[in-house]
Amino acid sequence: MFDALVISDIHLGSDNCQARFLTHFLASVRRGFVPTRRLILNGDVFDSIDFRRLKKHHWKILSEIRKLSDEIEVVWINGNHDGPAEIVSHLLGVACADEIVVESGGRKVLFLHGHRFDEFISRYPLFTWFADRLYHALQKLDKTHTFAKFAKRNSKTFLRSTQKIEAGALKYAAKKGCHAVCCGHTHHPIANTTGPVHYFNSGCWTEKPCHYLTLRDGVIELARYSEEVPDEVFNPPASLQETVVETPTLV
Repeated sequence: MFDALVISDIHLGSDNCQARFLTHFLASVRRGFVPTRRLILNGDVFDSIDFRRLKKHHWKILSEIRKLSDEIEVVWINGNHDGPAEIVSHLLGVACADEIVVESGGRKVLFLHGHRFDEFISRYPLFTWFADRLYHALQKLDKTHTFAKFAKRNSKTFLRSTQKIEAGALKYAAKKGCHAVCCGHTHHPIANTTGPVHYFNSGCWTEKPCHYLTLRDGVIELARYSEEVPDEVFNPPASLQETVVETPTLV
């Protein structure tokens, strides 16, 4: 059993939300195919607090989260797209926080969304809005999301922002005496275990492949959702998740 499963940046209400896949994944967690003690929603579950934008599959995700909260611990970490914590808490009956620390295998792991370290979005809101619209347009044009990912990975602005968020998160985690820190926000899955404090990013559920993090006995792994799993039968965890690093990433 995992100590925690971590997903972030679902962006419910957006056209690019991979809602069908996430509904399937959350249902598998609830049915015990991927057993975990807690589910951590690491920010930007909503694209905006405008429920009129939510589609059928988006409401199914909220329903699955609500059902899971009756069986396991579910923690919703506030992201920059999420609305007031009171709305989320009343809507789903889950705990909301700006950050949490989880102890696993004798190690302390910090979870926070990461937008607090992103100076660009506060300094250049108009440019950020335009870049988001362009990114979403590229995703719509190409369902494989190849062009969108290429543009993002080759953007100097994006890369500088990602590096600043990682540096800020690592410094903050070290001050809190944590062995690792897990963020979202950038939509860029990362497993960096080179320093004294390890950095992970859980990616997103708005582009393919979708990523998430697992935590068990102090070991954090970056995994991706397999679209090949049929809707009728959900296989055991080994066939569900494919680690995207060559060896297990130890905290």
